[in-house]
Amino acid sequence: MEPPELLDPGDSAPAARAELTAWLALQRELAWRPREAAERLAGGRAALDLQGGAPDDPAFPLLARLGVRGLPLLSPRYPERLRRLVDPAPLLWVQGDPDALAGPCVAIVGPRAATAYGRSVARALARALAGAGLVVVSGLARGVDAEAHEGALEAGGRTVAFQACGPDLVYPAAHRGLAARIVESGGVVSELPPGTPPRPPHFPLRNRLISGVSLAVVAVEARERSGTLVTVRHAAEQGVEVLAVPGPIDAPTSRGTNRLLRDGARPLLDVRDVLAAIGIRVRLPAARRRESAAASGLSPLAREVLAVLVDAPVDRDGLCRRLGRRPGELASALLELELGERVEEGRDGRLRPLRPPFGT
Repeated sequence: MEPPELLDPGDSAPAARAELTAWLALQRELAWRPREAAERLAGGRAALDLQGGAPDDPAFPLLARLGVRGLPLLSPRYPERLRRLVDPAPLLWVQGDPDALAGPCVAIVGPRAATAYGRSVARALARALAGAGLVVVSGLARGVDAEAHEGALEAGGRTVAFQACGPDLVYPAAHRGLAARIVESGGVVSELPPGTPPRPPHFPLRNRLISGVSLAVVAVEARERSGTLVTVRHAAEQGVEVLAVPGPIDAPTSRGTNRLLRDGARPLLDVRDVLAAIGIRVRLPAARRRESAAASGLSPLAREVLAVLVDAPVDRDGLCRRLGRRPGELASALLELELGERVEEGRDGRLRPLRPPFGT
């Protein structure tokens, strides 16, 4: 008998119930030891107890109401990049579209206590990547993670959030609304059994999936010791490209990323750096390329800057004078425009507007 593609907690058929119960039992036993689970499943479904007879798990009705489905390791729809890991999750719970995990994914990671600069970079980069047809992956946390998801949603693209708790929970709870919007365009994913609360050991476990499903990992900010660097280490072990955003050398939130650059990570100065790293050439649909700056999801300040530059190229000092702003105020808006390939700085130091991203 072929393994099912998806496990539906709302399916009352006895065979479907027995299958789901068996996979959940394996998950409850080995979710925290995924390598052992993979070794056990190397022989196929013989590792599962499919005899049935066990009562339905009390989590089934809630998972069915939430639209959560199980994606077992033996399913043909299990994402191939995760299947190749030495420690793949035996069972993924997916709320949303499981096939979003199979798309060309790029992870954007960084701290919860991100700076305004880090949040702006994450959002602008995610917007550009999602607009190019890539799936933006992150961890639903405050700070950089949330900005990455929001940027992808603003672009009308797909994004996937991996959680460090069970599929029936949202962490942090304040992101329930964000999680619901993510489900509409991509998916919220967990490898942990229902009812599992978010605990510190679960986050490194989660991080290996964020990097493992991705073609590249972008570290926006990182302290010298942070969860961001855990994800980067996983990426390095998995053979995933790592890019880092440069930051001020005296900023604690940039010390980790600057060290990554010193140690050989690719610098991210433009969205094209990500595309070059993963070897993907993309073009936006014609309708997307023709959209106006006002409808492109740019921040209000970025739109002000672009409106000035459309009139005539100007250097940074001149831009500050025209807008009555300090250089520090304009830094994040200019970075947003540069990452989105809206503006470039010429050799003469003057800023000029570009065509919409990836040409017309």
